[in-house]
Amino acid sequence: MTLATTLEALGENRHCLRLEGRVDSLTATQLEQALLGLWDGAEARVLVDFQALDYISSAGLRIILMAAKRALRGRGRLLLCALQPRVVEVFEMSGFLKILDVAATRELGLAELAEAV
Repeated sequence: MTLATTLEALGENRHCLRLEGRVDSLTATQLEQALLGLWDGAEARVLVDFQALDYISSAGLRIILMAAKRALRGRGRLLLCALQPRVVEVFEMSGFLKILDVAATRELGLAELAEAV
Protein backbone atom coordinates (compact mmCIF):
# COMPACT_ATOMS: atom_id res chain seq x y z
CA MET A 1 0.00 0.00 0.00
CA THR A 2 1.06 3.60 -0.53
CA LEU A 3 0.76 6.88 1.29
CA ALA A 4 -1.59 9.66 0.24
CA THR A 5 -1.35 13.11 1.80
CA THR A 6 -3.89 15.90 1.56
CA LEU A 7 -3.08 19.39 2.80
CA GLU A 8 -5.90 21.64 3.91
CA ALA A 9 -5.36 25.32 4.72
CA LEU A 10 -7.23 26.30 7.89
CA GLY A 11 -6.26 29.95 7.97
CA GLU A 12 -3.13 32.00 8.32
CA ASN A 13 -0.24 29.71 9.36
CA ARG A 14 -2.68 26.88 10.18
CA HIS A 15 -2.88 23.62 8.24
CA CYS A 16 -4.31 20.12 8.46
CA LEU A 17 -2.36 17.31 6.82
CA ARG A 18 -4.43 14.17 6.27
CA LEU A 19 -2.58 10.87 5.95
CA GLU A 20 -3.98 7.78 4.25
CA GLY A 21 -2.35 4.39 3.87
CA ARG A 22 1.02 3.47 5.37
CA VAL A 23 4.18 5.31 6.39
CA ASP A 24 7.17 2.99 6.06
CA SER A 25 10.71 3.20 4.72
CA LEU A 26 9.36 3.51 1.16
CA THR A 27 6.90 6.33 1.88
CA ALA A 28 8.64 8.25 4.68
CA THR A 29 10.24 10.66 2.21
CA GLN A 30 6.79 11.57 0.92
CA LEU A 31 5.66 12.36 4.47
CA GLU A 32 8.83 14.38 5.05
CA GLN A 33 8.21 16.49 1.94
CA ALA A 34 4.56 17.07 2.83
CA LEU A 35 5.12 17.90 6.49
CA LEU A 36 8.45 19.56 7.19
CA GLY A 37 8.05 22.51 4.83
CA LEU A 38 4.98 23.69 6.72
CA TRP A 39 7.23 25.35 9.31
CA ASP A 40 9.01 27.60 6.83
CA GLY A 41 6.95 30.43 8.30
CA ALA A 42 7.15 31.36 11.95
CA GLU A 43 4.51 30.16 14.40
CA ALA A 44 2.85 27.68 12.02
CA ARG A 45 0.26 25.39 13.60
CA VAL A 46 -0.27 21.98 12.03
CA LEU A 47 -2.79 19.25 12.75
CA VAL A 48 -1.83 15.83 11.35
CA ASP A 49 -4.91 13.66 10.86
CA PHE A 50 -4.13 9.94 11.24
CA GLN A 51 -7.76 8.74 10.81
CA ALA A 52 -6.99 6.83 7.57
CA LEU A 53 -3.41 5.81 8.41
CA ASP A 54 -3.09 2.07 8.96
CA TYR A 55 0.60 1.78 9.83
CA ILE A 56 3.64 3.85 10.76
CA SER A 57 7.21 2.54 11.02
CA SER A 58 10.22 3.94 12.82
CA ALA A 59 11.04 5.87 9.63
CA GLY A 60 7.71 7.67 9.97
CA LEU A 61 8.23 8.27 13.67
CA ARG A 62 11.53 9.95 12.85
CA ILE A 63 9.74 12.39 10.50
CA ILE A 64 7.10 13.16 13.15
CA LEU A 65 9.85 13.87 15.69
CA MET A 66 11.67 16.13 13.20
CA ALA A 67 8.39 18.02 12.63
CA ALA A 68 7.86 18.44 16.38
CA LYS A 69 11.35 19.90 16.73
CA ARG A 70 10.75 22.32 13.84
CA ALA A 71 7.47 23.41 15.39
CA LEU A 72 9.22 24.17 18.70
CA ARG A 73 12.04 26.08 17.01
CA GLY A 74 9.55 28.19 15.07
CA ARG A 75 7.31 28.76 18.10
CA GLY A 76 4.59 26.83 16.28
CA ARG A 77 2.56 23.77 17.14
CA LEU A 78 2.30 20.18 15.98
CA LEU A 79 -0.83 18.32 17.00
CA LEU A 80 -1.71 14.75 15.99
CA CYS A 81 -5.27 13.46 15.91
CA ALA A 82 -7.42 10.39 15.34
CA LEU A 83 -4.68 7.79 15.76
CA GLN A 84 -5.87 4.27 14.96
CA PRO A 85 -5.23 1.51 17.53
CA ARG A 86 -2.29 -0.06 15.64
CA VAL A 87 -0.69 3.36 15.23
CA VAL A 88 -1.30 4.25 18.89
CA GLU A 89 0.52 1.07 19.85
CA VAL A 90 3.62 2.12 17.88
CA PHE A 91 3.54 5.60 19.44
CA GLU A 92 3.14 4.09 22.92
CA MET A 93 6.04 1.64 22.49
CA SER A 94 8.30 4.44 21.26
CA GLY A 95 7.36 6.75 24.15
CA PHE A 96 6.21 9.43 21.71
CA LEU A 97 2.79 9.78 23.34
CA LYS A 98 4.58 11.26 26.35
CA ILE A 99 6.24 14.02 24.31
CA LEU A 100 3.72 14.80 21.55
CA ASP A 101 0.32 16.45 21.68
CA VAL A 102 -2.49 14.14 20.55
CA ALA A 103 -6.23 14.78 20.22
CA ALA A 104 -8.68 11.89 20.14
CA THR A 105 -10.62 13.16 17.11
CA ARG A 106 -10.17 15.57 14.23
CA GLU A 107 -12.88 17.83 15.66
CA LEU A 108 -11.12 18.06 19.03
CA GLY A 109 -7.81 18.63 17.26
CA LEU A 110 -9.24 21.48 15.17
CA ALA A 111 -10.71 23.09 18.27
CA GLU A 112 -7.43 22.77 20.17
CA LEU A 113 -5.43 24.12 17.24
CA ALA A 114 -7.75 27.13 16.95
CA GLU A 115 -7.13 27.94 20.64
CA ALA A 116 -3.34 27.65 20.35
CA VAL A 117 -1.51 30.93 20.33
